[in-house]
Amino acid sequence: MKVAIYGHAFNPKLPAGQKAQADSSAEALLTLLWKLEKSGVEALLHKSLVKQLGRKAKVKDVFSKYEDIKGKVKFLFSIGGDGTFLETVTLVRDSEIPVVGINTGRLGFLSCISKEEIEPAVDSLLKGKYSLDKRTLLELNMKGSYFGGCKYALNEIAVQKTDSSSMITIHVSLNSKFLNSYWADGLIVATPTGSTAYSLSCGGPIVMPDSDNFVITPIAPHNLNIRPVIISSHDTVTLEVEGRSPNFLVSLDSRSENIKAPVKLSIKKAGFLFSLVSLEKQDFLLKLRSKLNWGLDKRN
Repeated sequence: MKVAIYGHAFNPKLPAGQKAQADSSAEALLTLLWKLEKSGVEALLHKSLVKQLGRKAKVKDVFSKYEDIKGKVKFLFSIGGDGTFLETVTLVRDSEIPVVGINTGRLGFLSCISKEEIEPAVDSLLKGKYSLDKRTLLELNMKGSYFGGCKYALNEIAVQKTDSSSMITIHVSLNSKFLNSYWADGLIVATPTGSTAYSLSCGGPIVMPDSDNFVITPIAPHNLNIRPVIISSHDTVTLEVEGRSPNFLVSLDSRSENIKAPVKLSIKKAGFLFSLVSLEKQDFLLKLRSKLNWGLDKRN
């Protein structure tokens, strides 16, 4: 078996809080490499990690892009937080390679395996004791060459004003039918996976991962009557953005590009699914209770 490992290089000059997370990621990576080698599993390491490890790990193969791993690996391990996990979308795309999230960050909705669970997690994968959680992705269509040709998002696609600009106006249509004009700091179109991320912090609802829906959530709207809207994942969302500033931001998860207004964006369900590995005793309701501290009341 062959697997790939993705993560960020660990900068030793980081502030104390960030350095602790970097040290945790480095420790998790070494533990994973040791366990894989012991189990007879060959590992491909992302190029960002190779110089960091030096002689600490015996890694023969290195990868840097989607084409390097498509059809060549059984799993892709992500070491870091949910932000690192989201970046794997650009690496797996439509390859159907399942992604395993090892959490060395903070909340960890997507990366759920702790450092202490790495060894038993690898054993479970080798024994086939896991399931694949299929997640919907968003696809962005617009004029121009942006996002390196990979216009997909697992959590959300967001349109936002630039740092110093005034509000922007976003005219939204569903399947060519006008929905509303939003005067706001921005607008989020989120998947069920992304409903517990940026959309949630802006007042959006939590949507079960297997729901066939998307969520449209405004960011600081200048209208008290505006509320998030749940739509079908089969709808095509069209955004026409304008404002006093000539520029605004478009974000696909953690990747952002500065775009000139006015412009029209088209957002729809991608033609393929993202495969997230879930081990035994991992389920969404348990994550909600543990990550959001639900039920932590003495009356319960």
